[in-house]
Amino acid sequence: MATTSDIRKGLCINYKNDIYKIIEFLHVKPGKGPAFVRTKLRSLTTGKVIENTFSAGHKLDDIRVESRQYQYLYKDEEFYHFMQTDDYSQIRLTESILDYPGLMKEGEMVTIVMNAEDHMPLSVEMPANVVLEVTHTEPGVRGNTATNATKPAIVETGAEINVPLFINEGDKIRIETENGTYKERVKE
Repeated sequence: MATTSDIRKGLCINYKNDIYKIIEFLHVKPGKGPAFVRTKLRSLTTGKVIENTFSAGHKLDDIRVESRQYQYLYKDEEFYHFMQTDDYSQIRLTESILDYPGLMKEGEMVTIVMNAEDHMPLSVEMPANVVLEVTHTEPGVRGNTATNATKPAIVETGAEINVPLFINEGDKIRIETENGTYKERVKE
């Protein structure tokens, strides 16, 4: 059993007869009244995101998990295929378990979090950022730099990212996987 003081991003809990992963949380101590923790939870079975508030000291039924390194191989019609690099065993997962599937490049190393009791995959954690090549973007309009202007760009995995106007086709960019946003251009 865990309490609200143990809440952290990525913690998996049993809540309302389902398994949820904490994706955001905020400890709140108002000037008047008891402290509480505001959370955003994602169901690992349906992918639905809910918001919930736990009072301070509330007991949580946490799930013991194991993290394993896997390499992303490929995607077919309905599954994403991964291989464990130690013993070359493969697993396939649906898109609902993945946070940002559009940012995964073949060969990328990811961490798959599994339930320690039944070895069912719960979530896939990507590295903090990935480097991808821009395959298509419109040229930036010269002189339109009074504000932080951005334009859409399609990267090699097919995902669409908003990038600054100076980014061109063929540039490699670093993308934060947590929120799918442009971070910087990568010099080679």
